Amino acid sequence: MGSAGNFCLSMYRFLFDILSLNMSKNPVDRPVIQSIASRWSPYLFLPKEIEEEKLVTCLEAARWAASSFNDQPWHWIVARRQDPEAFEQMLSCLLEANQGWAKYAGALILTAIRPTFAYNNKPNRVALHDLGQAACQLSLQATELGLQVHQMAGVNLSRVRQEYGIPAEIEPQTAIAIGYPNTGDPIDDTQKDLVERESGARKRRMLADQVYEKNWGQSASFLS
Repeated sequence: MGSAGNFCLSMYRFLFDILSLNMSKNPVDRPVIQSIASRWSPYLFLPKEIEEEKLVTCLEAARWAASSFNDQPWHWIVARRQDPEAFEQMLSCLLEANQGWAKYAGALILTAIRPTFAYNNKPNRVALHDLGQAACQLSLQATELGLQVHQMAGVNLSRVRQEYGIPAEIEPQTAIAIGYPNTGDPIDDTQKDLVERESGARKRRMLADQVYEKNWGQSASFLS
C-alpha cells in the first residue's frame, strides 16, 4: 500500500476511534458496524412497552438470516408488555434468577427449533447454529432501533412445552428479553448488584486466539 493509502487508512482509524469514544459500548479493535460496537446484554430495562413497528422490524431482521438449505428452523413465541396476562405466562417459564430482572423488559421471546429438515425430515445438525444467526440479526436490529436484547439459557423447557402446547417434533431452546435499557441509578440493592454485573470491563478473546491458519493453534498471519 502506498503512502497515500496508508494515510487514508490511518485517518479512517483515527476517525473511527473518535466516534467509538462517543458512541460505542464495546472496545472493538476494528471499524465494525455501529450496532455491533454498541450492543450489550443489559440486566436493567425500563418498564416500557415496545412500539409494535420496532418489534416487528426486529423479527423481520431475524427472518432474513441465512440457514442451511434455507430451512429456517427457528420459531419465536412472543409476549408483549401490552398484554400483562401473556407476559406473566411467559415470565413464569424463566428460571427464578431471570424473572427478577426480565419482568421489566418490553417484550419476552421464547425460541424453538425444528431439529430436522423440512424437505426430507433428516436431522439438521446446524439448526441451533441457524437459530443463533437469526437471534443475532434480531439483536443487532434492536440495537439499531435504540433497544437492547438479553438472551437467556435459564428457561424451564418442560414448562414452556406445557404452557404453549409445543408439538413433540419441535424443541424449545432459549429466551430473549428485549426492551429499552435503564441507565439510571439503581433503586435497591438488587439493582445495584445487577449494575455491577453489567458495568464490568467488556472483554473478548483476541483474534489471534480464535483464528488459525495451516495448523490448529497457529494464529493467522494476516491478523498482525
